[in-house]
Amino acid sequence: MRDGHRPVEWQAAGVASGTCSGEPCAIRVRIWRSIPSIRLAFLSGWMPCALRGLVLVILGSGLLAGVGCGKAGREVVVYAAQDRIFAEPIFHAFELQTGIRVLPLYDSEATKAVGLANRLVAERHRPQADLWWSNEEMRTRQLVAHGILEPGWKAFGSRRRVLVVRTNSELAGGSVLSLATLTNAAWRGRVAMAYPVFGTTTTHMMVLRQRWGESAWKAWCGALAANHPWVVDGNSVVVRLVGRGDADIGLTDSDDVTFGRREGLAVVELPLPEGEGLRLPNTVAFVAGARRAAAAATLAEHLAGPAVLDQLAAAGAIDPDVASTRPGDAVSEEQWEALQRDMDGALAWLRETFVR
Repeated sequence: MRDGHRPVEWQAAGVASGTCSGEPCAIRVRIWRSIPSIRLAFLSGWMPCALRGLVLVILGSGLLAGVGCGKAGREVVVYAAQDRIFAEPIFHAFELQTGIRVLPLYDSEATKAVGLANRLVAERHRPQADLWWSNEEMRTRQLVAHGILEPGWKAFGSRRRVLVVRTNSELAGGSVLSLATLTNAAWRGRVAMAYPVFGTTTTHMMVLRQRWGESAWKAWCGALAANHPWVVDGNSVVVRLVGRGDADIGLTDSDDVTFGRREGLAVVELPLPEGEGLRLPNTVAFVAGARRAAAAATLAEHLAGPAVLDQLAAAGAIDPDVASTRPGDAVSEEQWEALQRDMDGALAWLRETFVR
């Protein structure tokens, strides 16, 4: 039986008009195909007209699927470890441009990326998120390795690990200071750093461990902890402590220094020597088993596009000149593989060493 020129089965599956697309419609197709008795009665003409109309209404409205096709196909859930202040304007512009509603979940400054990563692991058998957006790559690589995120993730934009001092400090003369400076007794109690088991500080610590070797890394960490640094909740707090004069020097991210200056703090960044610094790209990846894959793909393409890169650079979230990144600050694929081995043991040791 046909309605016009289209088979009734096509319409009953919820895709006749061409106005619906994406996973919810696929769910209706699966429901339609999984109930052979209803389908046979419908197509053979055995089903009374009243019931035939009811089946069309149910399948067309999405009641059997438990979700409206048009609505669910026009939204995407994002777990965003990128700072909310930078991400929200980008999501808003994307919604206006595409009509796709973005439903973001953000992490706190204190547990940067770790809280959301743990949530993804907990939801692995019933994923709620469709897309992961982080402002560093270590957690992304971990989640891909465990099958939580799809392989083929994309990196875009970058910022750097740096030192921060006050503009009137004797250290602000443009000289390059080694990380060994932080262990100098002259700076006892005057160094600030984020708690090293979260966020980019964790990534930096793990990279240094890989570059220096376990013994040299532990010796430096032990000397730094013995110098009684401020160990605080996040890199932005490090910048504020230095800006207020509570600390003289801090280990932080370049975007936090930029944002601190825009807030009126008299601070300046100092580069780390090549081999001690670290490039921190943004990463975007699909969640394995995502329900809104089409909308997620549209947003992922948008995030890695030139317009968003310009917007992030203008906001100070990434460095404007990625080409200036030094080779010694990058991490090779082989180094990443070795870096993630026994990471749990290294993190446990950091917790015992940097007690708050």
